[in-house]
Amino acid sequence: MTDANRLLTLYRKITRWPLGHWLFSRAVCVKAPYFGSIAPRIVRLEHGRCEAVIRDRRAVHNHIGSVHAIALCNLAELTAGVMTDASLPAGMRWIPKGMTVSYLKRAKGRMHAVATPMIAVVVAESGYELPVNVDVLDPAGDRVFHAEIRMWLSPKR
Repeated sequence: MTDANRLLTLYRKITRWPLGHWLFSRAVCVKAPYFGSIAPRIVRLEHGRCEAVIRDRRAVHNHIGSVHAIALCNLAELTAGVMTDASLPAGMRWIPKGMTVSYLKRAKGRMHAVATPMIAVVVAESGYELPVNVDVLDPAGDRVFHAEIRMWLSPKR
């Protein structure tokens, strides 16, 4: 991986500006509009790690007033995808292949997701599966949700 990764370079440039994290997060949601439904804020991005937060607001609640399970899934997929894209070697592409989730505790308050790969991201001549670990924490730092997202990485045609 080199710093030539366009997404990571853009993140580093934009986040130096006032409101840069907000602007970068909005740009990600323009590229993938469905993620806008949870109004995420990407707060850290580097090779092999992405962190994002969502506010505790009515739009992401379920019928019992906690953060909805699917909002947590969206947050997990967002952080896993952005981390994968920022860690991708030149000449490779990715797509989510599957997700396994565990709801560990009632999700109340601001949610903080952390995505990291479970193996090294490498250049390959054929496709391979990259498992990504995503933990979502509540304001007390307790894990409320865990996902393993399997990304399919392959050479660009």
